[in-house]
Amino acid sequence: MAYKVGDKIATREAYGDALVEFGAKYPNVVVLDADLAEATKTIKFKKAYPERFFDCGIAESNMASVAAGLASMGLIPFASSFAMFTAGRAFEPIRNSIGYPHLNVKIGATHAGITVGEDGATHQCLEDLGTMRLIPGMTVLSPADAVEARAAVEAAINIKGPVYIRFGRYAVPVIFEQDTYKMEVGRGIILAEGRDAAIFATGFMTHAALEARALLKNDGIDAAVINIHTVKPIDRELVIAMANTTGAIVTCEEHNIIGGLGDAVSEVVCECCPVPVFRVGVRDQFGRSGKVPPLLEHYGLTPAVVAEKVKAAVALKK
Repeated sequence: MAYKVGDKIATREAYGDALVEFGAKYPNVVVLDADLAEATKTIKFKKAYPERFFDCGIAESNMASVAAGLASMGLIPFASSFAMFTAGRAFEPIRNSIGYPHLNVKIGATHAGITVGEDGATHQCLEDLGTMRLIPGMTVLSPADAVEARAAVEAAINIKGPVYIRFGRYAVPVIFEQDTYKMEVGRGIILAEGRDAAIFATGFMTHAALEARALLKNDGIDAAVINIHTVKPIDRELVIAMANTTGAIVTCEEHNIIGGLGDAVSEVVCECCPVPVFRVGVRDQFGRSGKVPPLLEHYGLTPAVVAEKVKAAVALKK
């Protein structure tokens, strides 16, 4: 599937496309789902390779254990469900049956964040980056667009060990050129250079960060924008370099400000190069049902809020 810059495509759609594409290249890839294949888009893989698809029913914890067993046989299972039901309901078997033995299981978690919209608080997972970061040896990926989501699937296949990949329901603009994009796990991508502040963004909020940079230009503030597709392991070298270069940092994520990208960046900054850090995200609240644009306004996940936080961080520079 070809994706063009500017097209609006949900990363869950790219997940389904990538499973089909790389299922042909890697015959030991299998896919599990928890009775949500139409929503997670793993239905595409089921249609292409029915003998390699396993519907585990509404039993995510059991699905994680089945995935662990398949991995122990030398297969590369992608266990798929909504983020709330993988990182939430299935946390214990992911920790003990996949993480502890460091098995080669990939967790495809769709419908993450506030942009699930009308499904409401029970389905709007705002804690998954935090819980998955806590599992020793777990790689945590959060692609910004369809091109990066596709690349994240193949990157996960080539990592020996457990990987959590976060996908969204909401269609987002394609940022990257598919023909030239390369993902290097653990390395952030500088989308725009800047001298006054650095905006670190992940997933859905990367596009908002780019829009915030444009707003800041009008106020004479030159902000760098960095896309962090790998929340764990975080790119420590880039965080340190940007802190030293700009002296002010803002993080952006469609996640609770506790436990996610903001904390990952802050941990590095506090240890190595203290500078002002402001975190844009959901501020220790549950989600609520509603249309996506008003929800983003309500929770402050907008370019305007990002720009205001950058101004505040710049004002605190020594």
